[in-house]
Amino acid sequence: MRLGVLDVGSNTVHLLVVDAHPGARPLPAHSHKAELRLAQLLDDSGAIGDDGVEKLIAVVQDALQAAEDKGVEDLLPFATSAVREATNADEVLARVEDETGVRLQVLSGPEEARLTFLAVRRWYGWSAGKLLVLDIGGGSLEIAFGIDEEPDAAVSLPLGAGRLTAGWLPADPPDPEDVRALRRHARAQIARTVGEFHRFGTPDHVVATSKTFKQLARIAGAARSAEGLYIQRDLKRESLEAWVPRLAGMSTQQRAELPGVSDGRAGQLLAGALVAEGAMDLFGVESLEVCPWALREGVILRRLDHMGSA
Repeated sequence: MRLGVLDVGSNTVHLLVVDAHPGARPLPAHSHKAELRLAQLLDDSGAIGDDGVEKLIAVVQDALQAAEDKGVEDLLPFATSAVREATNADEVLARVEDETGVRLQVLSGPEEARLTFLAVRRWYGWSAGKLLVLDIGGGSLEIAFGIDEEPDAAVSLPLGAGRLTAGWLPADPPDPEDVRALRRHARAQIARTVGEFHRFGTPDHVVATSKTFKQLARIAGAARSAEGLYIQRDLKRESLEAWVPRLAGMSTQQRAELPGVSDGRAGQLLAGALVAEGAMDLFGVESLEVCPWALREGVILRRLDHMGSA
């Protein structure tokens, strides 16, 4: 059957259409994205304003039309940290449902981490052993660890690249003092979780997902997306540590000119790099591999599992 997963994230609203059935690998058929940046549309009270809600409704309607055009039989709509943490989340969800018919499932942070972990496990298989999985989104950082399909530990921290850029790095190029303050903040948040994961032992394989890690790996020399899904893409901590001060000295426009960095993500790349560097350092990771599957694929795989068991 043809499934569609509608991901209302902190940066983008992304419809991924796949051809899938239980026991088989989902095959991508269509992708429809819209840059919305919900994490940056929150007002001083933490609510999504009327303008942001109207934009969200319009984008969801466009995605519904795209899903219909592509013959989607079953749509799996969900929202992550920007909607989850909005002070008027219930009102936003009700308006979206009233005006589009779409009932967004709001995933908790640990649910995001678990579903992303599932996707990574399925991509690499059992031979990968104990996995440590890192994912930097627009609103949050997810960390998960385990040897099975369900992680032994899964946490979500408010360290998304979009959230941190808006809250900590107002200048362009950023003020060096702001960069140092953000570095301290991110590392203190991550450090609180390290002990919870270390008690499960040393990972056999460290994996990262998300656009942030893909772009960091690309500027550090990894293969282009055009070279395909099955090319191994690694990010070494040594390379990342060399890039962080360079990114800190660049304007958003200068970062957008780097290989693999999009205009829409260039402003957030430094914050994402600081979080990635802090996580790799505090968890003792010298090198990690970037996985092409992440949260959306995890949602699809979980749905297929339920179909198979039914």
